[in-house]
Amino acid sequence: MERDLSPGAISDLAHAPEGAQSAVSWGAVLAGAVAALALSFVLLALAMGFGLQMASPWPGARPMPAGFTPVAGAILVAIQVISAGLGGYLAGRLRTRWTHVHGHEVHFRDTAHGLLVWAVSTVAGVLLATAVVAPAAGQAGAVAAAAAAVQASAPQVADAAAPATPDPAVVRLEADRARNLAAQMSLFMGVGLLLSAFIASVAAAIGGLRRDDMHNHYWTERARIGGAAPLPN
Repeated sequence: MERDLSPGAISDLAHAPEGAQSAVSWGAVLAGAVAALALSFVLLALAMGFGLQMASPWPGARPMPAGFTPVAGAILVAIQVISAGLGGYLAGRLRTRWTHVHGHEVHFRDTAHGLLVWAVSTVAGVLLATAVVAPAAGQAGAVAAAAAAVQASAPQVADAAAPATPDPAVVRLEADRARNLAAQMSLFMGVGLLLSAFIASVAAAIGGLRRDDMHNHYWTERARIGGAAPLPN
């Protein structure tokens, strides 16, 4: 039996089938992305406050610290995962509930909302860090380099007659070390991005399940107390 979709059969938008509406709740996606960005900045500031030499969790934000270690990379991955989990869970809980969609489709849409939260927060973080954090970090680095040059100029005045030819072996070792640090940084950043995408999707699915459970519990309790309120499908 076919469904009647004539204008007279659909009285208002609230009773229209979900196929006529968008499957993406952009309000919930943006809310989760903003929350993920804010939490990542807070956790990054806390990590730097404890003396850890951290880089931004988004590529192209600031120069890689010379003392980058696997511990700092693991903390960077943890920051990405925790932030993505919060954003995905909020998107799943805040999304409008569908009433005439199969449960498997609802689960897929919740998961997709978590992935969208991760994508929006990552792109926004890259743009924000490139436009705001990178210039500030560059200015701070220039000031630190100028101060170091002033401090190093005093002993160099006494040894001005001595030649300052760099050792090719030392230069080669420094270049190899910089490449190794860049490779480690890229590896940790890639792992963090992939893992945070997965966590955001799973958290959104969990948030959607919790949202539906609370909705069903509310209507069940209302029907039990009132005795006449039906449970929506």
